[in-house]
This record gives sequence, structure tokens and C-alpha cells, in this order.
Amino acid sequence: MITEAYRLLGTPQAGGILIVADHASNRVPDGVDLGIEEELLNRHIAIDIGVAGVAERMVGADIAAWLANVSRLVCDFNRDLDAPGLLPAVSDGHEIPGNVLCDEGRSIRLAQYFHAYHDDLEAHLVAAEPALIFSLHSFTPALATCDKPRPWHVGVLYNEDDRAARIAIPLLEAEGLVVGDQLPYSGKVLNATMNRHAEAHGRPYLGIEIRQDQISDAQGQALWAERMARICHQVGAALR
Repeated sequence: MITEAYRLLGTPQAGGILIVADHASNRVPDGVDLGIEEELLNRHIAIDIGVAGVAERMVGADIAAWLANVSRLVCDFNRDLDAPGLLPAVSDGHEIPGNVLCDEGRSIRLAQYFHAYHDDLEAHLVAAEPALIFSLHSFTPALATCDKPRPWHVGVLYNEDDRAARIAIPLLEAEGLVVGDQLPYSGKVLNATMNRHAEAHGRPYLGIEIRQDQISDAQGQALWAERMARICHQVGAALR
């Protein structure tokens, strides 16, 4: 299923795994002019690099994927409604003039994308409660403001509910990975979608951030897809 706001790959199964990737696309729909150079759409400010390739390869009999179908610059689905970055006017120092909207324009944008994405996601979760929601993101190998590379291959993020995180961290470490517990940033701060659809309803979830250089090509995406499908199944089974 493909809509303006999201792509649904596979069929969500009760007791299965649902991947949710809020930043899986750099698409700018017809009728939306962000007023930026096209080159910026290939950067992390527009898309979580590599995430769509991992998610697509994970889809199977009991794994479905809910993927954003617009760039986070069009609408950042992993934000609360009152967050400044929901329709970012500035991102990483780059002005986004097409996001300076009147109240009516803002309401139309949110109805077309934000509300459609989240309302339909919740409806699917109610219809087929998963054993585990897998929230999938990626992060940059280094910050533009710092020359020191980030050492973590993968980060595990959560807010109040750390049930899945506590199971997943040793499993990831057993793969020989450098794992960040609430690193490179904290799920206490950046967890809007999981707060809304998982924590608010007691649904188990695993929030993962993979370093982009790990999944920037097909080989890396295939490796991580196999790894995360296996680990998600282990986590889901342990939570039952």
C-alpha cells in the first residue's frame, strides 16, 4: 500500500513485528516547494540514510514495514505537534523557506501528512497488535561541529519503557558491535512516535539508530536486515 504520507510493505500480523521508520524517504510531493537546493535532499537533514533499504529487506511472513513517504523536511513525523521541528523552518543551519506557512497552510500540510501517517498507523496497530514495534532510524558518523567520529555502530533509544532495550543491548553486543545505551542521543528527548503509539498503550518497542556508514550500500543493508530481523524475533519471543 502506498499513500502520500506512508508506504506499507507486507501485511501487519497480530503477534508479529512492525517496523516503523519515520524518516525513510527524501520525497518532496508535487505541490510542495521547500525552496532549497535539491542536493540537500540527499543529506541526513532530509532522510535517514540507509533505513529504507534495511526495512525493505526485513519484510517477511511476520514482519511488515510502515515507512514514511515524504522527507522529514516536508513533515517530521517523529515530533510532537507543538515541536518547532515538525515543519522545520531551519535544519542544520539551512533555511527551509517553503515551511514558513500561514495557519491555513500549516493545517493543510499536517492533515495531508502528519495526521494521515499517525492516524492510519494507530488504526493498523489496533487491528493487529504486534509482539514488537521496531522503530528504525540512522545517525551520522560524525557531527559537523565536531571532528571526533561517533564510535557506536548502533544506538538503542527508549523513554520510560526499556523492556525491549534491556534484552536487545546484550544481543547486539554479542554481534561484536559497539552499542550506545541512549547514545548518540537519548530517547527521553527524541521518542515522539514511540511515545504516542507504543508507550502510551503499553506496546513493547525497540528503538534503534544505526550509524549511516554501516548501511550506506546494499551489502551493509542486507547484513543489518538479517541481523535486526533475527534480533527482533529474539526480543519478541523473550517479551512474551
